Order: sequence, then C-alpha cells, then structure tokens
Amino acid sequence: MSTTRQHPPGDLGREPDEAGMDSPAPADRQWRTLSLRDASGIVPTARDFARQALHDWGWLPASGADRKAAAEDVLLVVSELVTNACLHAEGPEELRLGRTSKALRVEVADRGAGQPAPRTPHRAGRPGGHGMFIVQRLCLDWGVQRAPDAPGKTVWAELAAPV
Repeated sequence: MSTTRQHPPGDLGREPDEAGMDSPAPADRQWRTLSLRDASGIVPTARDFARQALHDWGWLPASGADRKAAAEDVLLVVSELVTNACLHAEGPEELRLGRTSKALRVEVADRGAGQPAPRTPHRAGRPGGHGMFIVQRLCLDWGVQRAPDAPGKTVWAELAAPV
C-alpha cells in the first residue's frame, strides 16, 4: 500500500533533530545514515552499508532460514529504492536505516519530484519497472514524505524484524 502519512503504523518516523522536535525516541530505536551525494557505485555502496548495519544489529550472520530471508529482503528493498532514485529522481541524496525490536525502516532521500508507484509485472519478460511492486510485496508498508519547503522527497519502506 502506498501512503503519504508521516509515519507508518509502527511509528518509526525520523529521529528527533535539534530543530525542536521534542517527542522522545523509543529506547531501542537506532539509526544509521549514509550520504550518497558524491558516491560512486551507489547501489553496491548502499547495500554494503545496509549489510554492515544488519550485522551490527544482529540480523547477520543469520541463525536460520527466516532470519536470512528477512536480511535478504532488507538488502533487496535498499537496492530497489536506491536504484529508483538513480533512475527516476535525479539521484539519491541519503540512505537512512532505522530499527526497533519490531521493525526496520529504510529511507532514501532524493531530489526528484515524481511519485513512485508499483506496476504489475509484465508477462512479456521485459526487464525493469518492478521495483516498487517488489517493495510493496516485501514490506509492511511504504510511502513518500515530502518536505514542504524543499525539493525532492523521501521514499520509505518498513519491514518486520525477524522473530
């Protein structure tokens, strides 16, 4: 489901910043941020960053098939969102990963004005065009957040933490 609400049901919205957001963050929330503005090899760099975060957070190395599948889903969602920003949104600015004990949130900030939307896969076998369909199928929720006074947007997706 595509939404434009500020935060998904798990309330994993952005960490409060020094600019005045005064709601406290959950004690178990952790964030990682990677600037992609001048990066080369953007998609592999983003995947490596996400893989390291998953390792640091104990998702990797996976102790079972379900945990391995959950980690692979995160890496695929990171790849799809960053690739979409590269192809359709003037490039990604930043990758943010946030986690609590219940969910992991992937955010990709870009400079584009477009609106991502899932497309039904082609039967003709044409490559491409399925990124948001994949994200929609793998995630609990996803959406787009726009800053009212700045160009671009943040596309976010939330996945369940492995049990």
